[in-house]
Amino acid sequence: MKAAVVVFPGSNRERDVALALKRASYTTPAYVWHGDSELPAGTDLVVLPGGFSYGDYLRCGAMAALSPVMRAVKEHAARGGHVIGICNGFQILAEAGLVPGVLMRNASLRFVCRDVHLRVEATNSAYTAGYQPGQVIRVPVAHAEGNYFADDEVLKRLEGEGRVAFRYCTEDGDVVPEASPNGAINNIAGVFNEGRNVLGMMPHPENMTEAVVGGTDGAILFDSLAKALA
Repeated sequence: MKAAVVVFPGSNRERDVALALKRASYTTPAYVWHGDSELPAGTDLVVLPGGFSYGDYLRCGAMAALSPVMRAVKEHAARGGHVIGICNGFQILAEAGLVPGVLMRNASLRFVCRDVHLRVEATNSAYTAGYQPGQVIRVPVAHAEGNYFADDEVLKRLEGEGRVAFRYCTEDGDVVPEASPNGAINNIAGVFNEGRNVLGMMPHPENMTEAVVGGTDGAILFDSLAKALA
């Protein structure tokens, strides 16, 4: 698997996700600066990491979505190439129109940084094939604008087509409003595009890949990618 991690001014999880990718694929990913106009030849996977691109000015991800490299990312996705956006990366994907919906301020109007539980809703993708349907995993979140919203038409399509990847839930797997750290509609924590080759998610699987730091539930996602894109 040949991966490329896009770095924007204000990114802060690029090294974390690069390490997770290397552990899974035994291959060091390339770093791509936001001002570049092309991706490395043969790129299989593009990662938009977490952080605060452009200081979260204007709207989170809005300025990064207009960076020169995003044209190449969109072309990659249109060809069926895989793209994952995590946290700020999810916001960038939404602003760029690569996944539906928007990310708004947390319902609490506060920054949230803690572990959450997710229920795996769809396993028919390169990202989630290693999980079991309905499996409950634990990963951290760290965001102030993770409140996912989509209008009724988009939401109906997402739910009807099984394009919700993850939902916030309790440790027992119950999807209740109290389990969401941000007030996201239908407790949505991650969504796919129509082709399921693009995934946007708010929680940070790259920060839950080693038992020594709390768990390995996130490693399954990267292992799934490495196997699918080998």
